[in-house]
Amino acid sequence: MTDCVFVPKEFDLAEGRVAASPDSVKKMKALGLDVVVEAGAGLRSRILDADFEAAGARIGSAADGAAADVILKVRRPVKSEIAGYRSGATVIATMDPYGNDEAVAAMAEAGLSAFAMELMPRITRAQSMDVLSSQANLAGYQSVIDAAYEFDRAMPMMMTAAGTVPAARIFVMGAGVAGLQAIATARRLGAVVSATDVRPAAKEQVASLGAKFIAVEDEEFKAAETAGGYAKEMSKEYQARQAELVAAHIAKQDIVITTALIPGRPAPRLVTRQMLASMRAGSIAVDLAVERGGNVEGAIAGEIVEVEGVRVIGHLNVAGRIAASASLLYAKNLVTFLETMVDKEKKALSLDLEDELVKATLLTHAGAVVHPNFGAVSREIA
Repeated sequence: MTDCVFVPKEFDLAEGRVAASPDSVKKMKALGLDVVVEAGAGLRSRILDADFEAAGARIGSAADGAAADVILKVRRPVKSEIAGYRSGATVIATMDPYGNDEAVAAMAEAGLSAFAMELMPRITRAQSMDVLSSQANLAGYQSVIDAAYEFDRAMPMMMTAAGTVPAARIFVMGAGVAGLQAIATARRLGAVVSATDVRPAAKEQVASLGAKFIAVEDEEFKAAETAGGYAKEMSKEYQARQAELVAAHIAKQDIVITTALIPGRPAPRLVTRQMLASMRAGSIAVDLAVERGGNVEGAIAGEIVEVEGVRVIGHLNVAGRIAASASLLYAKNLVTFLETMVDKEKKALSLDLEDELVKATLLTHAGAVVHPNFGAVSREIA
């Protein structure tokens, strides 16, 4: 019997992305899988039911999840969705597991094999499956677009007979995937761009995009990167020195964009009210880490608020604000990962629990929380 993949409409009404595209459906069909897409699942990503059908999918309803072998989602399933899946089914999504032990345990109790795409290791083999990078890239782009929309001045320098309009000054805090794309986008719009990051490798990357690098470059800075390419949490002493340098720099900026996240921890506070107060009235701050507590003091998740005369943008799910683009990349990430788990001869799902990608991303399996980062916590709660 052919394994079935089900792609539901996202339960969260604020989520416009979908976990499949016509191209990913074609790929799954070529792998020998049946594909069922819930009616209307792709509408907010500009993908019509007819587009999915033309690619080989059947259009169904939420009830089709009960018979599915694999469920592809954007966000972790809620309780009502979990109740509709059969024990033994595989669910692949962005699970947001940190701090959500009960939700992870619920998937284990339901007998689901749940994979968290955001835990994908940053290795060469998994580059095309890296949802954090694909979605952060778009979030970095959109952060500049959102800032430009709220900004009441032109971005590029303009020389006219009536005078010269100075270029906007944009400071990007955090030069990971989102930050680098924000730098590139701001440069395309003609802004004068500077950036900071605690990882020494970022200096060259920032400079290659035509931006000025701002950081306290001491011995701690030179060692401030994990083996996985993430930023380490810095000492209080370093943070104080960096904050002093950054505070003086922020006072001269028109727009500040913050992107700093540490996996499994609250977002570090980078911009204080005092720093915001030093900026000119009407300046802009965009906090891409607002869902994890925020980098900017006074930022409110899901809102644009004025703090010390600065408009602080705290949009949630920034990549999802350009769902049509984000869904295509996310769907490619998912199907590329799914392909590694399909037995090409049997044309069926075959989990290899020793595979490095499976080990890194599998949260729950066979009724238990199996990921080492979460299993111990769940057992203590139990």
